[in-house]
Amino acid sequence: MQVIYFDNNATTRVADEVYEEMQPYFRQLYGNPSSMHTFGGQVGIKIREARARVAGLLGCDPSEIIFTSCGTESDSTAIHGTLAAMPHKRKVITTRVEHPAVLSVCRDLESHGFTVVELGVDKLGRLDLDELEHQLNNDTALVTIMSANNETGVIFPIEQIAEMVTGRGIAFHTDAVQVVGKVPLHLSKSPINLLSLSGHKLHAPKGVGVLYVKKGTRIAPFLLGGHQEGGRRAGTENVPGIVGLGRACESAAQNMADENTRVKRLRDRLEKALLKGCPDSRINGDSESRLPNTTNISFEFVEGEAILLLLDRHGICASSGSACSSGSLEPSHVLRAMGVPFTAAHGSIRFSLSRYNTQEEVDFTIQKMPEIIYRLRELSPFVQNTVRV
Repeated sequence: MQVIYFDNNATTRVADEVYEEMQPYFRQLYGNPSSMHTFGGQVGIKIREARARVAGLLGCDPSEIIFTSCGTESDSTAIHGTLAAMPHKRKVITTRVEHPAVLSVCRDLESHGFTVVELGVDKLGRLDLDELEHQLNNDTALVTIMSANNETGVIFPIEQIAEMVTGRGIAFHTDAVQVVGKVPLHLSKSPINLLSLSGHKLHAPKGVGVLYVKKGTRIAPFLLGGHQEGGRRAGTENVPGIVGLGRACESAAQNMADENTRVKRLRDRLEKALLKGCPDSRINGDSESRLPNTTNISFEFVEGEAILLLLDRHGICASSGSACSSGSLEPSHVLRAMGVPFTAAHGSIRFSLSRYNTQEEVDFTIQKMPEIIYRLRELSPFVQNTVRV
């Protein structure tokens, strides 16, 4: 059975050109890049080349790139490193819709005496910048707000937010895991202090990420040990992953126009057809300011997990907006923050496309999805006699 993969906000396939470029660094060019001999030194040169490639996509200086193991490590480093560099400040501002890689860290900080403010969002998933401005004060060490939401694709006005925050002398970090490779970035011209990305979200392998740190930003190392990454992140480098990420960033720059045209058209085709073919469905999030590859649709009166199970039988991979915890279903924290009704939140499905998706895959999904929703609603205790499709 063919696999139709619409879960690219969770992870992406490694691009062919990335895989090919990584191969020599497993068995042929396996030297330690910190070694003094030529065999290791040539590997160190490839890391520098990869750093330059990443910087090219982000529009910054290569010296501002720190390689990490993943986006989660990058987020933790940004948060803990900034607070360690400013021990006299005890306030952090974030949002209720952040990825757990940020939200869990911030909530843990509360148990250590920090004041953490979680900004709310409106029904379209948009932030209230007046609320943010009201919360900024002299005790604020860091504001950390994602560039785009991983569940809904809603894009936040990060440049405007960063200017507001840094204009008050406060450090600003953004988790840009979902944005990099889809939206142009010019960090050398941006007030953003810190930015996180993860390789496996843009067709590089899992296990490699980046933390961008603007020159002059105060941050303490999160991992201590060796001298790697200019003393900013200890640990022997994941050379194949770093080389692959560099190549993936180069490819992302070349394919960004496709992401914002062809892929967006496929997303819109899928979305429009599902809303028409499945009554009592709705888009979650701002349909205008949104990633070009992402749609989050709620199908009322059915469970998201049941939809995914039936999609999977047709080889279609997507993700649910709700999670199973301790035997009971809990709606997504993002949809709860947006005030999505219970009957819709539990039936939310995220489709996230990539440049590898085709119109044939979209049309096959359009054909199968109404059948699935009809079948589940026939079995749903919520529908009774008031809703028929």
